[in-house]
Amino acid sequence: PTPAVAYLARELGAAAGAVISASHNPYQDNGIKFFSSEAVKLSDDEELEIERRMEHSGQTPPGVAAPEPIVCEAVVPEPATPEPAAHTTAPEPAAPEPVTHITDAGERYIRFCLDAVSDTISLDGVRLAVDCAHGAVWQVAPHVYRSLGAEVTLLGAAPDGRNINRDCGTTSPAALQRAVVEGGADLGIAFDGDGDRVLMVAGDGRLVDGDELLFIIADGLHRRGALRGGVVGTEMSNLGLETALRERGIGFERAAVGDRYVMQKMADKGWTLGGEPAGHIICLDKTTTGDAIIASLVVLQTLAESGADLGAAAAAVRKCPQVLVNVPLHRRLDGQAPEVERAAAKARQALGDGGRVLVRASGTEPLLRIMVESQLEDTSRLWAGRIADEARRSLGA
Repeated sequence: PTPAVAYLARELGAAAGAVISASHNPYQDNGIKFFSSEAVKLSDDEELEIERRMEHSGQTPPGVAAPEPIVCEAVVPEPATPEPAAHTTAPEPAAPEPVTHITDAGERYIRFCLDAVSDTISLDGVRLAVDCAHGAVWQVAPHVYRSLGAEVTLLGAAPDGRNINRDCGTTSPAALQRAVVEGGADLGIAFDGDGDRVLMVAGDGRLVDGDELLFIIADGLHRRGALRGGVVGTEMSNLGLETALRERGIGFERAAVGDRYVMQKMADKGWTLGGEPAGHIICLDKTTTGDAIIASLVVLQTLAESGADLGAAAAAVRKCPQVLVNVPLHRRLDGQAPEVERAAAKARQALGDGGRVLVRASGTEPLLRIMVESQLEDTSRLWAGRIADEARRSLGA
């Protein structure tokens, strides 16, 4: 899992960690995530610099020192015929750097997850349905829960390299919802493909999203006097989360969409809890990055302490109707289209303090994401539709 690589980079004293994964996307959208030696994601500026150097792969950009040559393990066949003698002697090739294969990486990460909560939680007799999204947690997640005493029914645990996130996991939780109800599970846990997002399903089949999970964790920490500061959400976080937290005297701040921006806001505020509706939950008192297994364990720990079931605990967040529309794009959108921004401004003016509008380009897919939130679903749907229509007209989507 992605958070395991972050943990191992620091644990092993590595210079960096790198993950190749489709994350929450189809396998065709494989990408790369980097972590520093401190187990945190690289900044935007650092990633852009890497991309800039890659674009100049055959030349050194002005003002940038030429990088040292990279030597990889390789098997080089002997030439079929000897080369003619040269007038000068070629330098001896550099010896390849040693490559160490970590054979117990999974076991190390499992111990890390268990150490985070094992002295304060027991899952004896708890029946869990766990959807691994045919992704990176398919072996480690069930092992963690079973080690704590849970009875685990697995879904999405047969990865073949192409079925990651296909009709399963956090992006398609319907199968898990059915499995919870039909199998009589106490609750369900859904992961995304690389293990940094988690959603849950209550015993009656209701989906519990990242906003609600974030509230459950914050409320539990607050009751124990262990919450440091407040909670960081994003521009997509539901107004109901903000209201529920403030009713309990818990501060709330919004960051731009993306877990790295949540992390930055948390660092700026000195807070230790943040997350996104899609299921990124960051518990800095436990780890350094969004970690779906750790977040799920903290939720289970909180429920065990309170004696409440998942559905009852989540019900404290009274959500405002939020309509999301994704408009496909034929090209990457740099900046905002004026026509779309004017349509969004009209919606903001009409909604006033009773609603919110967010329009942004996806960071991982060719989509324009439109979110409208208000007190009435019909109102949200009306304005989201008008903005989407203008986007299709003006952007040729």
